[in-house]
Amino acid sequence: MGEAAFPRKAVKTEHFDVVIVGAGISGVGAAYHLTKQSPDRSFVVLEALESFGGTWLMHKYPGIRSDSDLYTFGYRFKPWVGPPIATAEEIRTYMNEVIEENDLARHIRYQHKIATARWSSEQNLWTLEGVRTDTNEPVRFTANFLWMCQGYYRHAEGYTPEWPGMDRYKGRIVHPQTWPEDLDYKGKKVIVIGSGATTATVVPAIAPDCEHVTVVQRSPTYFIPARNENDLANVLRELKIDETWIHEIVRRKALHDQALFTKRSFTEPEVVKQELLGGVALFVGEDEVKKNFTPTYRPWRQRIAFVPDGDLFQGIKAGKASVVTDEIETFTEKGLRLKSGKEIEGDIIVTATGFNLSVLGDIDFVVDGKKVDFADTVTYRGMMFTGVPNMVWVFGYFRASWTLRVDLLGDFVCRLLNHMKKKGARRVEVKLRPEDKGMKLLPWIDPENFNPGYLMRSMHLLPKRGDKPEWQHTQDYWAEKDQLPAIDLDGAEFHYGYDHAAKVRPRATAA
Repeated sequence: MGEAAFPRKAVKTEHFDVVIVGAGISGVGAAYHLTKQSPDRSFVVLEALESFGGTWLMHKYPGIRSDSDLYTFGYRFKPWVGPPIATAEEIRTYMNEVIEENDLARHIRYQHKIATARWSSEQNLWTLEGVRTDTNEPVRFTANFLWMCQGYYRHAEGYTPEWPGMDRYKGRIVHPQTWPEDLDYKGKKVIVIGSGATTATVVPAIAPDCEHVTVVQRSPTYFIPARNENDLANVLRELKIDETWIHEIVRRKALHDQALFTKRSFTEPEVVKQELLGGVALFVGEDEVKKNFTPTYRPWRQRIAFVPDGDLFQGIKAGKASVVTDEIETFTEKGLRLKSGKEIEGDIIVTATGFNLSVLGDIDFVVDGKKVDFADTVTYRGMMFTGVPNMVWVFGYFRASWTLRVDLLGDFVCRLLNHMKKKGARRVEVKLRPEDKGMKLLPWIDPENFNPGYLMRSMHLLPKRGDKPEWQHTQDYWAEKDQLPAIDLDGAEFHYGYDHAAKVRPRATAA
């Protein structure tokens, strides 16, 4: 969708200081921080879907809920008053309150899908072109700064491997990401392929209505089964403590516990492993744990899902669900045949097999006439990229709540925008410093530390990282919460540009 698709004369161009792409948890947080920390900036939020929420709007499968506690997944500025693990509906209600309380709705344009983003150094300007999905009308926006908050996977389709025999299966194949409204699973035999958080959510939600649910997994994963309550929050409420203080206290306690747990997963992985397995064994017994719930990798090499009240394991114990650890040889007319020779029949097969990663919304980026291949760029702290001016990408944490980084980057972007205004700068770009010459370039994330399938399948599309903390997304919230606010915005990695008519500009101190 470029010049040929949208002739300039036919399309109205709207200008804003900042364009935020996406109205999910990141985009709504970005909008809030702009209104509070850079209130003089004009901005618009462009969202491809019909409403706000992102993941929590798009996913419709039964039981959809968070796998992180809402005291850290919620924004730092908005107290969470519900249970630690929340449903999609509860999360969207919370987001709607943020939008209403801060008058953000007037800034959001729904059903605006962006296709191209072109940067001009001559104008110090981004030009975004796309389409309104409800009317199919072309749209164009210009912006001084681009804040990418669109998430990191493709909403339109999930990832389903190609297995032999899928075409001869007579039942219905469903991916949770595109769960059909008319799917009737009551009284049916259902097979769920997969072992992650989505499986742990879907199975307990549908099992009571099904004849039986069989989970087929190639390899087990780790879970944390626990009560969906926060005892500290409950006590503080009994003491009539203000909710703002409860949120802050419980949030800090949760972050402290998470930091300790993450550290222990590296320093004493076997001890942590036995603790996690022991929690599952309380529900299903040692034999079932050894057979189907003992992963081959150390904890935290993939995300660990919280299972509220152990509902997944209660269903297994009650006989409404069962787990088979094996590999699929082929689909059959009635279900699956596994490599062990075992055959499983199912009226419906749910492929809870992950998603397809999207690099910056699959938007075509062009800088000064040259198409950007993000795999050729080097990331600055996982949020900016060499050769791409005036843009920040929000990519959260794997081992902590995504929203923690939304708040940190909200602070950073607003501080950067305010600093540019103070300097009179129109452009900022990150570049490798003289001391970075010859720095080894590596994949976006170290696969030895974190290696889910969606990342491994798409690593070649992502920016490179260096072997220094400044040039990688460390995934360490507990370090970044101190490091990001301390960034010297006049450090050697930041290069500023001005209007072409301007002469020499003074070098300002960090704002």
